Amino acid sequence: MPRGLAKVGQGRAMAPVKIEAVIRDTHRMAEGPVWEGQAAGLLYVDITAGKVCRWDPASGEVQTVRLGEWARGGMGAGKDRPGKQVRLRCAGGRPVGCVALHQPGSYAVAAGTCLGILSWGAQRVQWVAQVDTDKPHNRFNDGKVDPAGRFVAGTMPEEVAPGVWEPGQGSLYTLCANRAVSRQLCGLGIPNGLDWSRDGRTFYHVDSLARCVRAYDYHVATGELAAPRLVFQLPAEQGMPDGMCVDAEGKLWVACIDGGRVLRLDPETGTRLCTVEMPVSRVTSCCFGGPHYSDLYVTSASDGLSPEQRLREPQAGQVFKVRLRGPSAGRGRARGGGSWGPTGRGGCVPGVSQPSVPVKAGV
Repeated sequence: MPRGLAKVGQGRAMAPVKIEAVIRDTHRMAEGPVWEGQAAGLLYVDITAGKVCRWDPASGEVQTVRLGEWARGGMGAGKDRPGKQVRLRCAGGRPVGCVALHQPGSYAVAAGTCLGILSWGAQRVQWVAQVDTDKPHNRFNDGKVDPAGRFVAGTMPEEVAPGVWEPGQGSLYTLCANRAVSRQLCGLGIPNGLDWSRDGRTFYHVDSLARCVRAYDYHVATGELAAPRLVFQLPAEQGMPDGMCVDAEGKLWVACIDGGRVLRLDPETGTRLCTVEMPVSRVTSCCFGGPHYSDLYVTSASDGLSPEQRLREPQAGQVFKVRLRGPSAGRGRARGGGSWGPTGRGGCVPGVSQPSVPVKAGV
């Protein structure tokens, strides 16, 4: 398929699309884009480089914060380490899974197996909790803020060999405004892209290892999940579903790593409405942004490519802006992923009891 065209639906119709590399740095694993409406910029992470990045479209400048190596230990409150002094390796040398909006100048971050609050100006993180302490090879992956202001993020296992992961090691956690942490799901493969329906009553979630998108009933007041069902199964030869977002019409946009495309799906029918072919194969995630939330920002990775593949894909690791036209153009929501913190809309339920270690001091 020629670049600059998107296949619409199951038929032959072609819609014009403009794809532009707006951030031309070669990231190792750019992921988790979030449009920061107040600052009119794009926030994202470079997972394997351990960086949180912030792009200003007006100047073209990319600012980065590399998270510190160690969090200072507090008195452990977890069941596995009661009353003991602990030292948590929360970031340095470990991937930064995702970032979310919090307050102007500060963000919620998930790195290694820790959750924290990043002060951009001070370039310091106050770590508030650690999970999966019994799984030393796990790390946080994708995350997002729910309609009630909770930070929801999943943990996944690292590869045991190239392209091989131990199944059933992933979990989905919720960090509430009061810093309580609960585990909502366990036994997952690779928890990945996530978002909510327009009314907040349905939660959509990607399990990359299972190559599927699932839907759950979502209780906004408590954050509880129920009634899982399959929305879409990606054929193995088309890569793995990765990051995801929901547009203003309630349709899903799913990035396919090693598939070189972004899919628009109808979550009610599982129908593929639109396929946007990208100029790189390792497409990682997407979000809507811009003044009218009409631009689709797509992240990509260079890690995992052979030297020969990198020569064929000189734009691998860059961040793209996609502008679609026609019946499947889509448009994002001004919620923009939301901000972690109190909203007055709901609390946090215990979920599955999970030991977590609060950390009193930042790094």
